[in-house]
Amino acid sequence: MTNILAAGAVERHLRARRDTGRGLLMPYVTGGITPGWTDYLRAFAAAGADAIEVGLPFSDPTLDGVTIQQASDTALARGASTRRILADLAEVRDLGVPLVASTYYNLVLHDGPEAFCAALRQAGVSGLIVPDLPVHEADELTDVAAAAEVELVLLASPSTPRPRLEEISHRSRGFVYAVSLMGTTGERAALAASAAELTARIRRSTDRPVLLGFGISTPDQAREAGRYADGVVVGAAVMRRVLDGAGPDDLRAFLATLRRALDQE
Repeated sequence: MTNILAAGAVERHLRARRDTGRGLLMPYVTGGITPGWTDYLRAFAAAGADAIEVGLPFSDPTLDGVTIQQASDTALARGASTRRILADLAEVRDLGVPLVASTYYNLVLHDGPEAFCAALRQAGVSGLIVPDLPVHEADELTDVAAAAEVELVLLASPSTPRPRLEEISHRSRGFVYAVSLMGTTGERAALAASAAELTARIRRSTDRPVLLGFGISTPDQAREAGRYADGVVVGAAVMRRVLDGAGPDDLRAFLATLRRALDQE
């Protein structure tokens, strides 16, 4: 039995955990980054992750900073591909938390939205993030993903105008991904001041879980983010450690510090 969850599993899972007062934690890993890379998924789950984002590497990741770009380049140089990553995911058993794939729209179009979403579902992936797909162009993929029982997560940024923010909040599935600042992914010294205002604006439009990402790197930042949002997405801080040679046990220890910080909020 693979990690295939029922339709709507991401949102139901996150809502259930949020409604107990738990701060949500979604770490990120670039698929294919190392041999045996799926061991990181098990470590993330053991550390208390509530969902896991798996990046499908793309050669021109325009919204990603240096660390994620380097991780994508490393994975691609190892021969990683969407097909191979999904085959690896299909072998992951009893993970206990939903998997959310993230990639750029060119990879979705490569095989076509129907085939792409069907392949995600067969691999046990329940959610999809496509950061370069604006909401006004998302109709086709939204419908196709829903038919494949994959929840399409939409992103909102500090510059998103109110009418579009309301549309994103209404149409996003699984959760709303709040981008804490204008710019690319990456570690930062402090949580962006725009994070609190953005999450408050989203909350006025939806009761769907709101996860805050871009620049969350430390337990203190996770704790602060938990005061505004339902949880956090942590990518570059994880991948920098992987690129520096950290193994699954090291990442489990790091994420456990974030888990404790969220639990203390």
